[in-house]
Amino acid sequence: MDAKPCKLSRCVKANVVLPPDTQHHHTLFGGRLMQLIDEVAVLSATRHARRPCVTASTDSVDFLSPVRVGDSICLVAYVTWTSRTSMEVFIRSTAEDLMTGERRIAAVSFQTLVAVDDNGKPVPVPEVIPETEEEEYLFRTAPKRAISRKKHRKETKELIETLTFINTNHLDVNEQLYGVVTG
Repeated sequence: MDAKPCKLSRCVKANVVLPPDTQHHHTLFGGRLMQLIDEVAVLSATRHARRPCVTASTDSVDFLSPVRVGDSICLVAYVTWTSRTSMEVFIRSTAEDLMTGERRIAAVSFQTLVAVDDNGKPVPVPEVIPETEEEEYLFRTAPKRAISRKKHRKETKELIETLTFINTNHLDVNEQLYGVVTG
């Protein structure tokens, strides 16, 4: 499988922020931005792998600047690094005041996506070839993020095992399902 330049996975998605996309501060809901981030990340990973892709994790979404009603939000995503079946996708979200032209980075994010076959089983993906200074930096620093992801995944599994043990041994059904304490 031949390696591919990062630029071949680059995807751009732009939206105008409308009132239904915002909360009471008249700024974009974080969850709405996270949805847009996931959508563009899936497009980027699919473009790279040329296979269906699923989101395995969101490392982080760092919200840096509010996005207001009437602003545009432009997301740029590309695959920065690959493992055997997974891909790290970097997403930069830039807000623009359409009346003044002022632009600011609203958020940055890393997601991990996995390419799958027709049965939903992971399949190998091509490696990436970084070409720009930004791509080379993200590629070079990706293994450290991958180690952090593995550590976090292990800690999450331990948390789930602990919570499952606690919930099945110490709480009644109402507490488990509804958070209702009886008695």
